[in-house]
Amino acid sequence: MNSSGERGTAVAQAAMAPLQLNRLLQLCSANLPVGGFSFSQGLEYATEKNWVKDQASAHSWIALNLCQGITYTDLALLKRLYLAIDQQNMAQVIHWNQQLIACRESKELRLADVVMGKALMRLLAGLDDIELVGYQALIELPEISFVCAFALAAYLWDIDLASTLSGYCWTFIDNQVAAATKLIPLGQTQGQNLLFSLSREVAQAVSRADQLVDEDIGASLPGLAMASAWHESQYSRLFRS
Repeated sequence: MNSSGERGTAVAQAAMAPLQLNRLLQLCSANLPVGGFSFSQGLEYATEKNWVKDQASAHSWIALNLCQGITYTDLALLKRLYLAIDQQNMAQVIHWNQQLIACRESKELRLADVVMGKALMRLLAGLDDIELVGYQALIELPEISFVCAFALAAYLWDIDLASTLSGYCWTFIDNQVAAATKLIPLGQTQGQNLLFSLSREVAQAVSRADQLVDEDIGASLPGLAMASAWHESQYSRLFRS
């Protein structure tokens, strides 16, 4: 990652902004080949049991998971992972990666996390102009969280921390809304309305995560955990979780 001193004049810095924005869009795109849209994160079982049945209940389910789950685990640890990578502290990166995986409350949630994490690491290794020298310890991890791989990708692509956190929220919201449109099902306009309303929750989620101390990291959402666990034996399903 280039230092600010190496980025040249103010004109050159301004010219980098569109590229960084495009890199953020690329990282958060549904076209990113990490398999994220194969997982519903428990939503499929929630719709099967009629816990989530329309636009309003979908909003409640996704917003709760974002504000009470993602905020206190993924976002808080994404910040720490990004900063540890910036400091080249691989021991700290590995520590936070292990803690994040340990926060997953079901076999399927853990599976989704590490499968997507490995897929993103493979993608980074195969991209032109991406230098992974110095990150061999992460490449060799038997399990790497998608959050950890996301932090590394954002850092390598010169995406700032605030945008990284907001972008991660978007990937979660976009995935859940896409799943909801198939499962409930919802119309395309209802899906877009959900994206508009849920995106209003992002600023508060990022702000809250930014203020958390290490001792406050962690969350438990029993409904999500049970939905994900019960999904393992659901008779008919579209998603892997």
